Amino acid sequence: MNAFQKWLLLGSSAATALTGIVYAWMKYLMTPIEPWAVINHPLQPWMLKAHIVVAPVMVFALGLIATGHIWAHFRSGLSVRRRTGITTMAVLVPMVFTGYLIQAVTHAGWLQAMVLGHLVTSGLYVLGLGGHWLVAGGRSVRQEQRPEP
Repeated sequence: MNAFQKWLLLGSSAATALTGIVYAWMKYLMTPIEPWAVINHPLQPWMLKAHIVVAPVMVFALGLIATGHIWAHFRSGLSVRRRTGITTMAVLVPMVFTGYLIQAVTHAGWLQAMVLGHLVTSGLYVLGLGGHWLVAGGRSVRQEQRPEP
C-alpha cells in the first residue's frame, strides 16, 4: 500500500467515524429543546449528509487496497498485525451492508436491527483499524521485515 492509499484510507475512515459519532450523539443522546421537534440538534441533518458523503470515499479507499494489501497479506499468512487486520477485514462487509440498508429499510424492527448492527460493526472497524495502525507505528510491513543493520 502506497502513502496515498494509506492516507486516503485513514483520512476517510477518520472523517466517516467522526461524522458518524457526532450524528449518533445528536440523534440518540441529545434531547430536543422543543417537545415536538423532529431533530435533536439543528446540525443533525448536516452531520448525516456529511456522513453519507464521506462514507463512499472510505469504501472506495477500501476497494483500492483490497487486492494489493488486504487479500495479499491474508493469503500470504503474514503474522505481522494479523489479528487487527482480520478483525478489521471481518467487519467490513456487514458495516457497509448495514450502512446502506439503514437508508433503504422501512420496517421499524429491521431498521432498528440495521442501526444496531451498523453501530457495532462500525465500532469494531474503528477499533480494528486504529489498532492496526497503532501496532504498525507508522511503518509498513516491508520496513518491519527488513533486517536490522
